[in-house]
Amino acid sequence: MKDQQSVSYYRTIWISDLHLGTENSKSEMLLEFLRSTDSKYLFLVGDIIDAWRMKKKIYWHQTHNDIIQKILRKARKGTKVIFIPGNHDELVKSYTSFSLGNISIKNKFTHKLADGRKALVLHGDEFDAVILNAKWLASIGSSLYEFILKLNNNLNFVRRKLGLSYWSLSQFLKHQTKRATNFISNFEFAVSDSAKRVNADVVVCGHIHKPVIKKLNGVLYCNDGDWVESCSALVENKEGQLSLIDWSIEREKIFHNKYNKIPESVAV
Repeated sequence: MKDQQSVSYYRTIWISDLHLGTENSKSEMLLEFLRSTDSKYLFLVGDIIDAWRMKKKIYWHQTHNDIIQKILRKARKGTKVIFIPGNHDELVKSYTSFSLGNISIKNKFTHKLADGRKALVLHGDEFDAVILNAKWLASIGSSLYEFILKLNNNLNFVRRKLGLSYWSLSQFLKHQTKRATNFISNFEFAVSDSAKRVNADVVVCGHIHKPVIKKLNGVLYCNDGDWVESCSALVENKEGQLSLIDWSIEREKIFHNKYNKIPESVAV
């Protein structure tokens, strides 16, 4: 799909957990999204390149390179890009004082919304006790997760052939597991509480691959989701209002309206 399609403009876009460098990254869908949107601010909220996985196996599809080039092109054209490293790209955390043109790297960032609210932006891995206290255990969990994602890819290949829309098996399993839902609940509470303690009105994070906007601890908790399961992004309009975009749904609207079908070449 070329850059010729109509572009939706937002004041701010937040994306995270792209996991470029892995076969599970929905890179073609992400590239569609980046080509279909533009913004004054673009936040990359961690786990952009999956260095953990790349230590075991190098995988770099052309679309992964295209995504990096697209982000750099947006920065050259005036978009302010803020990269907040996560646990999978933690090597970049050594460069959190680095800025080059419209690209800067920060551990966390306070963003002022158009309506004056203060939004604390962070990846969220600092609130994950498993990541902090048992990295080897997190690595085992990551391997199991990758296996489920591969099953998810195979399932959606069949669904696509049957003319069905994208569906996340991994998200479904996550929501059915009590231990997972308890972890997510505890994570959301810890993140929102940290924002409340610094008098932020909003907190934006990624890490747990669960897109949501909800009021929690007197703070608006926003998770922008991911691009291996949810294919989602958080956006701010010119008035400062926040909303989630589910690209697996939005892309169907765009392509069905324009072509009356989703092109096979860009379906993932």
